[in-house]
Amino acid sequence: LREAIVIMGISKVYLILYNIVLAAGWSWIAFEALQYFQGQEWDFTKTAGLYAAVERPLQISQTAAVMEILHALVGLTRSPVHVTAQQVASRLLLVWGVCWVVPETRTYWGFALMLLAWDVTEIIRYAYYAFNLMGSVPYVIQWLRYTLFFVLYPMGVTGELLMIFCALPFIHDQQIFAYPLPNPWNTSFSYYYTLLAFAAMYAPGFPPLYLYMIAQRKKVLGRQPSGSSKRD
Repeated sequence: LREAIVIMGISKVYLILYNIVLAAGWSWIAFEALQYFQGQEWDFTKTAGLYAAVERPLQISQTAAVMEILHALVGLTRSPVHVTAQQVASRLLLVWGVCWVVPETRTYWGFALMLLAWDVTEIIRYAYYAFNLMGSVPYVIQWLRYTLFFVLYPMGVTGELLMIFCALPFIHDQQIFAYPLPNPWNTSFSYYYTLLAFAAMYAPGFPPLYLYMIAQRKKVLGRQPSGSSKRD
């Protein structure tokens, strides 16, 4: 029993530190973005160089979210493994499979829209988790978590789709990750159509998530947080 209590304590400390580090990581991204726009004299229409300003912290912070799949898998959090994996994989696809693979997308204004939605969402989300694990979430953090999604979720989805559709012509013309027939393996793969299929999944996937968050807002907002590590 004592060993179980010690393990639970270590796990809790680890999760608190993990969420603090990730909140700091996304805050780093916000800082770099603000530094960039300060250099543009706060002209938010000049987004062409934004990706270069935040590339490294974005890649590090978003890739670190892979650990959340492991957390769910081993039972550190109560998040469904398949849901967590889908959410993390979709973000990684945008960071590595679109922005990194197709450099032409990096200067597109859709990136700024996507980054703004992601950054605000993740700073609040990780702060919420950290405070929740410590037993008390400030009401302002709780309110922001269950209110800003009304705007941030549609904004993020719009930005992600814009980035995908920006990348598609370049992927098609340059035959990126294309493996057509005939070939020794007698099979084919098209990254172009894979991304198209991925984009099509937003239509059935987004409404349930949005409605779920609306339901959670009605359930959670205005009451004291439970202190659990469950991820909504």
